[in-house]
Amino acid sequence: MAITLPLPSASLLAFTSALTLLGVGCSGKTDDTGASPATDAICEAPAEVGCVDQMILDLSLHDDKVEDGSVTTTVDGADFVTTIDASAGGYGNETRHAWVYVKFTDDGASPVAIDDETALESMDWDLSLRRFILRLNGGSSGPSCVGAAVMGEGYTYENLTEVPEGVVYQPDDYYTDDCTILNDSSGLEGSPQVVLAPWWEYSSCVATTDQPFLIQLASGRLIKFKVEAYYGEDQQACNTSGTPSDGGFYILRWAFMN
Repeated sequence: MAITLPLPSASLLAFTSALTLLGVGCSGKTDDTGASPATDAICEAPAEVGCVDQMILDLSLHDDKVEDGSVTTTVDGADFVTTIDASAGGYGNETRHAWVYVKFTDDGASPVAIDDETALESMDWDLSLRRFILRLNGGSSGPSCVGAAVMGEGYTYENLTEVPEGVVYQPDDYYTDDCTILNDSSGLEGSPQVVLAPWWEYSSCVATTDQPFLIQLASGRLIKFKVEAYYGEDQQACNTSGTPSDGGFYILRWAFMN
């Protein structure tokens, strides 16, 4: 059953525009050995996550389940293409399912077998998915320091070949000081305003925007990233004719920038 969401609100568009204008780069140093480039770690120890009790309720986190959604990565030229089953049993069943956790590595995106509450103390994951929500391991979402920048007008995934000067990487930040959740434009409870939210828009189904992002990992490495599909191979039917299908079957395209 497809998600029924309203159009993104003006607040979401303003949020996206604000992130677009932000911008501190992190450049890596390549050695001669062919090994991964050396970078300066952004953080090396987990930080305490705020509003944990409220987040467990708001995001339906579990301490007794590890989601078994499949994660597969292939190589397409200079890019990795990762497919992830974050369907969580289909629309309306998501609260009974845990989140899917992955880590970006030189060999592709690897699944991390971890329950939701343990993930709040772990730096072993970078990205978490369930239905149309993508969380990064940092800020409100986790104890690491993974953040992202929404690239501005004129940028596409294909022409993002260098890291622009002055980019700032924002962590997820969707709780106020009194632990009130800041929801996105979907109008659904437990749908936080995450940094990667501009990957989608809605009229009659979840359409991909092709919005490119730069994601900074805890190691200091950078990746360019976009969501190619939410409905798997049926995404084009949504984007062109507004026809939804079974959601939560992601196709992600990404590549290391350093």
